[in-house]
Amino acid sequence: MYIRNGELVIISGVKKYLKKNIFRSMKFRIIMLVALAGIVPVLIMRGVFLNSYEKCAVRVRTAEIQNQCTILSNQLSSSGYLTGDISEVMRTELVQLSNIYSGRVMVIDGAFKIQEDTYDMDKGKTIVSGNVIRCFQDKGTSEYNRKNRYIEVTAPIIGKDDAVVGVLLVSAPTDSVLDSLEILRNKADVVALATILVIMMIAVLAGIAMLKPFRCITESISAVTEGYDDNYLHENTYTETIELSEAFNKMSGRMKTLDDSKNEFVSNVSHELKTPLTSMKVLADSLLLQEDAPVELYKEFMGDMSEEIERENKIINDLLSLVKMDKTANNANTMNIKSENMNELVEKILKRLRPIAATRNIELVYESIRPVTAEVDEMKISLAISNLVENAIKYNKDNGWVHVTLNADHKNCYIEVADSGIGIPAEAQEHIFERFYRVDKSHSREIGGTGLGLAIARSAVVMHRGAIKVFSQPSEGTTFTVRIPLNYVS
Repeated sequence: MYIRNGELVIISGVKKYLKKNIFRSMKFRIIMLVALAGIVPVLIMRGVFLNSYEKCAVRVRTAEIQNQCTILSNQLSSSGYLTGDISEVMRTELVQLSNIYSGRVMVIDGAFKIQEDTYDMDKGKTIVSGNVIRCFQDKGTSEYNRKNRYIEVTAPIIGKDDAVVGVLLVSAPTDSVLDSLEILRNKADVVALATILVIMMIAVLAGIAMLKPFRCITESISAVTEGYDDNYLHENTYTETIELSEAFNKMSGRMKTLDDSKNEFVSNVSHELKTPLTSMKVLADSLLLQEDAPVELYKEFMGDMSEEIERENKIINDLLSLVKMDKTANNANTMNIKSENMNELVEKILKRLRPIAATRNIELVYESIRPVTAEVDEMKISLAISNLVENAIKYNKDNGWVHVTLNADHKNCYIEVADSGIGIPAEAQEHIFERFYRVDKSHSREIGGTGLGLAIARSAVVMHRGAIKVFSQPSEGTTFTVRIPLNYVS
């Protein structure tokens, strides 16, 4: 994230993702969704309309036949049919009814024998069917047989004692109804096809219109490669594009900050490494300009050069530590986690730093409240604690004190480093963990600070999934509190 090429890779990846996954997949899905949202109702309405028409047409035809059957059955009842010979008038009525509906009319007596058949095919034969039986129970029936394309209607013939003495059975084909239905179906298909084509066109146009903001976003992302700008995206068409614009603007701002940080980091590194070299060159040139320089001056200048070399070496070592920390942060497998006795570890660190504190008569106090064992990387956590305590000594007052406290609860280990030093202004506290940041640059260089110690400490603590906080008042001292989980979670 500190390299411009890395930023170009991120931007290129976002562009490819938008182009491949939105302008292809999303566009297709939008078109399909819009199309389905229109086509499915059209097909459903077509089916419902045709089915309703068929039911309605069959119901009307059945009602007409039933009405005619009722009239004829009443005439047969009043004429005393089945108790004597049928009159020619009634026979003509039966034939006329058969011709009207292009169907078949049969008269059945109480013995289920066919007395009259307009087709003259089954006269005298016996017929037994569910509809005829139900009709003899004084219940007229009607049935639509779609498979065989006919309507069958029965009507009871009532005798003198109000008993059913016969049944009038009419079978009428539904060819005309189904032919009309087929014509209507063809017209409905044409209308549905035309509607579907219109819907598809609307879907394509809607898909293009809906994805237009995303095209603008892609173009804006492409333009980021030319440089950064605040609030680069302003697509407010949809809630999603607003959120995407805001997210990208935040990412762009973060990348700009990282780019600025990279430039500042390179500048700081160059300056920090160049300063000792410049001092050594000045010292060396001063010696070269003096032909008969005394030995004491040589020793003094060589001592100064040795100090500058040591300072250069410390800066390089701190930079290498930070590089290792960054690599470890990206790859948890490089952490050498072991269960460590934190009481002994802190004691060992303070033992090494006590001689440094003694040179300024600074009292280094260690308070271990309880035994603590934690899963840590000993080298990295030692580096963090060492930097905190060493800073507390460096930026302290002569004859001051540094108080180190170790404590723990059931979940975390707590290390507190408090001092009686010069303190940190409130406006500087949020920056002290930045690389090469110094509260007082002149004073820091006097005591050999590189501006990397707190950045190293914070990186080490964060790698252990912990946290570090600072509490300070100018001229009243500083307290750093470190929290580290007792059990490391990768």
